[in-house]
Amino acid sequence: MSKREEKNVVARNRRAFRDYDLLDRMEAGISLLGPEVKSLRDGKASLAESYATFINGNLFLCDMHIPEYEHVGYAPHEPLRPRQLLMHKRELLKLESAVTRKGFTLVPLEVYFLNGRAKVELALGKGRKRHDKRQADLKAEAIREARAATGKRR
Repeated sequence: MSKREEKNVVARNRRAFRDYDLLDRMEAGISLLGPEVKSLRDGKASLAESYATFINGNLFLCDMHIPEYEHVGYAPHEPLRPRQLLMHKRELLKLESAVTRKGFTLVPLEVYFLNGRAKVELALGKGRKRHDKRQADLKAEAIREARAATGKRR
């Protein structure tokens, strides 16, 4: 990325990598109110329990927590309100068919600013069962141990 395309990450959803098998990633814009943008620029947001869903053919990000901006004058926003995601119609139709027919879930991975605009990175994910999570944890631990062993040898 060049200097003009600097990515300023505000929030990450670390649990998504453990709870889902992530397949396809994409970027979407977020429709925000003024105080929400200011709160995001302060680095205050949480994607812990958030998800994306279709409502009347439009894509919305639900349960993303953006706390109220402290210095707002007269119009505070609701911290957990659904926020519309902005994508091309063709992409929306493709995602909607994947979510409804194939049983995938749209999981937000991170919220960031790119060229001054708020963006969210979404991924199509398939939920993991408990035994899948354990196997993924064991595999990650084996990779960590192998890296540590080769690092000590050097």
